Amino acid sequence: MAAAEENSTLFPIFILTLMAFPLVPYTLIKLFHAVSKKTTNINCQCSVCFRSGKYRKSIFKRISNFSTYSNLTLVLLWVIMAVLAYYIKHISSEIQVFEPFNILGLEAGASDSEIKKAYRRLSIQYHPDKNPDPEAHKYFVDYISKAYQALTDPVSRENFEKYGHPDGRQGLQMGIALPKFLLDIDGSSGGILLLGIVGVCIILPLMIAVIYLSRSAKYTGNYVMHSTIYAYYISMKPSLAPSKVLDLFVKATEYRDTPVHRIDEEPLQKLFVLVRSELNLDVKNIRQEQAKFFKQHPGYVKSELLIQAHLTRETSDLSPNLQRDLKRVLELAPRLLEELMKMTLIPRTAQGHGWLRPATGVVELSQCIVQAVPLSARKATGSSEGYAPFLQLPHFSETVVKKIARKKIRTFQDFRDMKLEERAELLSQVAGFSALESEDVEKVLQMMPSISLDISCETEGEEGIQEGDIVTLHAWITLERGNGLIRALPHAPYFPCDKEENFWLLLADSLSNDVWISQRVNFMDEATAIIAASKAIQELKEGSGASARDVKATVKEAIAKVKKGSRLVMGKFQAPAEGNYNLTSLCLCDSWIGCDVKSNLKLKVLKRSRAGTRGVVSTDEVPTVEDGIEEEDEEEEEEYDDYESEYSEDEEDVKDTKSRGAVANGSAHSKSNGSSSDSSGSEED
Repeated sequence: MAAAEENSTLFPIFILTLMAFPLVPYTLIKLFHAVSKKTTNINCQCSVCFRSGKYRKSIFKRISNFSTYSNLTLVLLWVIMAVLAYYIKHISSEIQVFEPFNILGLEAGASDSEIKKAYRRLSIQYHPDKNPDPEAHKYFVDYISKAYQALTDPVSRENFEKYGHPDGRQGLQMGIALPKFLLDIDGSSGGILLLGIVGVCIILPLMIAVIYLSRSAKYTGNYVMHSTIYAYYISMKPSLAPSKVLDLFVKATEYRDTPVHRIDEEPLQKLFVLVRSELNLDVKNIRQEQAKFFKQHPGYVKSELLIQAHLTRETSDLSPNLQRDLKRVLELAPRLLEELMKMTLIPRTAQGHGWLRPATGVVELSQCIVQAVPLSARKATGSSEGYAPFLQLPHFSETVVKKIARKKIRTFQDFRDMKLEERAELLSQVAGFSALESEDVEKVLQMMPSISLDISCETEGEEGIQEGDIVTLHAWITLERGNGLIRALPHAPYFPCDKEENFWLLLADSLSNDVWISQRVNFMDEATAIIAASKAIQELKEGSGASARDVKATVKEAIAKVKKGSRLVMGKFQAPAEGNYNLTSLCLCDSWIGCDVKSNLKLKVLKRSRAGTRGVVSTDEVPTVEDGIEEEDEEEEEEYDDYESEYSEDEEDVKDTKSRGAVANGSAHSKSNGSSSDSSGSEED
């Protein structure tokens, strides 16, 4: 009995110890990350973002940010630990060893007369006839009487003096730190134990498995429905124009499930009138087009109208219900756009290439949704890039862009290249901005990333590239900001949730519309980037036979570059047939307009020689960019209907290529100061 009570008392100590081992270090790590995050503010600090309330540190915002599953679980575990500690301290009873002499207040070896005197003295104090206290009665029966009996009985006293226990020699007792009801399987406690084992070991795992399988049957790892992926896949076309990407984007099953109520019909009709210029409708037959538009699934219609209202910034008059639906639509957009991008880059040809034109259209749509800029603003109107990049700046409008265009500031890059004093004077005198508004513009310009791209293609351990070789792409993407940050969230006051910047590196043949290599790059997680770059560089150097010292030095250099804001991208592709290839390397940002970088990459593939020999490319054999451009002019470019994009090839892009000079075989260096001015203008449908 005493052993069982002791085991029952040790059980909460055992549980407390098990919980403390992982919980204490995990809590310290969480606190360290929380403190380190607060030291650097990665949000936009302009007044427009502040008024939007997106990053405002109110008490409700802090509670909602804290109320994650991991944080709530952490708090709950600490509460359980506190309860266990209180139980151990105040409720658990101390297990006492039976000592007859100590109970009677005597020294070991006392005589019988001394034992009787002590018993009579304690009887006067604790006997029920003398002391009515129930605790005194219990102490008298359980301790005093038993101690007197153990010392007055000759056999019991002899056993106690010889073995330390009135009953004689005691065997070794062992127990486990479990509650008493779990050890006593008789009666009702046995049924409770059985039910607990069945529930925890059988029913609970089955329930978890059923829930997981039911969700995994509908959703991908990115929490996008499989039916959405299938719809995107079968509807994707190689000639899909950017203006048509939105029509495909809203065909997601998640948007079809958007609830449509009767009270939404009239507001949606009014919203259609406001945004119909942005829809791909025939103005001459507007009534028939309107009827055709509303014949679609109501969820698709509502979602597209809400997205167009967001792009044109016509959301102030929306009802609270439509505001909630708009927030849901926009919160789903980043995941759906990422999956749509993957569907454009999935291998579609025999060579395993994706499609370039729809991929650039998806990125353009993502930029417009994040910055709340209409797609029509990307069309060339007086400049090669349209006025879309200006609209992402605070306090800018189409009217302001026209005003500063009169001062020969026609491109966004021209505006960024101006000196601070000149730009402030332009904004105050020409655009009529106040000092605070001009300061907001400067804050956003300081947040905008500038991307530089250093890319090369080579065959490992060989000179030149022969057809059929495995070619390794080696690219360093470097990000810089005016404010010195690397990790930052874009200025997006109209987007309801936090959106991280993602960059897509594409190596493509713009003439054949093929994407040879694609990879998504993120600058938010430095630790993961260091691990990936170190591993890739180490494997590359060890494969080329470099010494351990050279490998260590190269890895150290790569880590330093990552910490300064660079990311390494490596990929492999099989060299095509013999010929000269004019490839295009693109680094596209999905959150900023005008921050993309584009460069041309010359690739000369030699004819496969006999086994054991390789042709060496001489300097005269390497074609210059001018030679490649003449070949491009001689080839007939494939026509695609209804395509508009700032990444399309045209005569202006060819002139830019000539002005940049020759590009070495398989390598290119390009830098963007936050504008895609290297890119050509949009082509009209």
